[in-house]
Amino acid sequence: MLIAFSVAPSGGESDSVGEAVAEAVRVVRESGLPNETTSMFTTIEAETWEQGMEVVKRAVEAVQTRSRRVSLVLKADIRPGHTGQLGAKVQRVNQLLDGGS
Repeated sequence: MLIAFSVAPSGGESDSVGEAVAEAVRVVRESGLPNETTSMFTTIEAETWEQGMEVVKRAVEAVQTRSRRVSLVLKADIRPGHTGQLGAKVQRVNQLLDGGS
């Protein structure tokens, strides 16, 4: 299962959310799950719903230490029995772009 999420403080005095987001990303990286962080989302690959949501929950809690109000956006690709999809999905698209099938 792939879970893409964005967590950030909401309603604070500053437009800068980098420090709080960094704490959330630290939680993800320390989880040991395969992950990727881009400018808008962090994506994790988990074997179970519980495993993935536990990491999301801890990331939200990390942001809550810096802000009483937190915004969370989450998208999941739930496909039991498939692993290694964090990179494989991108690889398949790149192969198609390169003219492969």
